[in-house]
Formats: sequence, C-alpha cells, structure tokens
Amino acid sequence: MARFTLLEVALFSEDRGRLSLLPAPEGRLPVELPDGGVMAVSLTFRVGEQTEGLAYEEERRRDGQVVMTSRHLLGGFRPGGPYEIRLPAERLPVGRANCATYEVTGRFVDAEGHELARERQSFELVHRSPHEGHGARRSHHRAATAAASPWAAGSAGRSGPEHSPWKGDGHGHPAQ
Repeated sequence: MARFTLLEVALFSEDRGRLSLLPAPEGRLPVELPDGGVMAVSLTFRVGEQTEGLAYEEERRRDGQVVMTSRHLLGGFRPGGPYEIRLPAERLPVGRANCATYEVTGRFVDAEGHELARERQSFELVHRSPHEGHGARRSHHRAATAAASPWAAGSAGRSGPEHSPWKGDGHGHPAQ
C-alpha cells in the first residue's frame, strides 16, 4: 500500500449538495460556482503507514497571480482508512469584479514537509443576478458555456436532477 492515497475531493453546498471532483475527467471544463455561494471541501484518503502532522495546503490563483493560500492541519493518522475530512465552509467572493477562472492547487504534506499528494482544479466564479435567487443553476450571461459545466448539467450535456453530478434531490436537499 502507498504511504498516502487521495481517493476523493468533493465540494459541499447547502443548496446544491455534493459534487465529486476526483477523479477529474480529461478535458473537463472549469466547474462553475456562483458568486457568494457557501462551499465546504471534503478530502477522502487512505494512509499506508503512520503519518504525523498531516496538513492540507491550498493555493488559489487568478490570472496567474496568487490570491490566497491556506494551511489546514489535519493531524496524525494510523495506517488504514478511508478517512474523510471536511474543511470549514467558506463564502465565495461576491460581485462581477471577482468573476473569473481560478486555478486551485491542493497539497498534502507530512510534519517534515514531504509532499504526499497534489491535486489541481479549475473553477469559474459566475455572477448570480438577484432575480435568479440562491439556488440558480447558471448565470444568465454564461448560458452558452454553462450547459457544458458540471455545475449546470450532468455528463453528456444532460440536465435535470436525475443527471446532476451533485448528490441530492435537485432542490437543495441531500439524497435520502
């Protein structure tokens, strides 16, 4: 067994449920997220040997410039798993000035600073007009590209709650 295996990275939203980001399909467009949305990240992994001081470090870039870094100390883990850690929820930036594509790199490191795993994701922050409400599926000015986004539709361009990559009933409620 490998020392560390990243099994899943997922986003959680009260109004959308759960979206699994790993494994990412080849050529996937950036995942669309609404400005002002509240999201939490879930990390699922296995550990092959005793690991002390495990931390998750994240770097966010916009237009090639670092806009934020964070470090979450996860603790010590004995061999086994899967372990699932949900990071604290955070509100995404609000307003058209913040709408852009963000590249996010997450790394897992041990107490000595050795990198155990790395993952990258792209997110498109889209403006949600007031008349679209809190549970809007897509921004009106992004409709042309939203249909290809996992935020708005499931695989192969199918839409609707039965095809949504978000786990839930399609109305903001978790699956029963």
